Amino acid sequence: MKQLITILFIGLLSFSIQAQDKVAKIEFKSDTIDYGTIEKGADGVRVFEFTNTGDAPLIVSKVTSSCGCTVPKKPEEPIMPGKTGEISVKYDTNRVMPIRKTITVMSNAETPTVALKIKGEVIDPSKVN
Repeated sequence: MKQLITILFIGLLSFSIQAQDKVAKIEFKSDTIDYGTIEKGADGVRVFEFTNTGDAPLIVSKVTSSCGCTVPKKPEEPIMPGKTGEISVKYDTNRVMPIRKTITVMSNAETPTVALKIKGEVIDPSKVN
């Protein structure tokens, strides 16, 4: 009986160690989106694509922006291993100025915090000579 309990204990211990080895990994196609030069009022929505290259479900818990002029949107469902997901970013193109913003992505991935960048410039065509 003592041997059986020992074997069960070792089996459960090795199972829990293997379960802890599974980890989600987030890999972005690109960590920067360049809007280039766009006109005031143009479509400010862009998408960061990523893949879960790990072997556990990826849960994006929070996505924030360095400015209220940029509104990011995270996936609501877990991203399964090998599957892709998107983080959409909407920049307020009514602000005529250079774009230099950071989007911070927090998840349960091996690297829990990732910084993404958007850049470019919004111009007002009515004020260009």
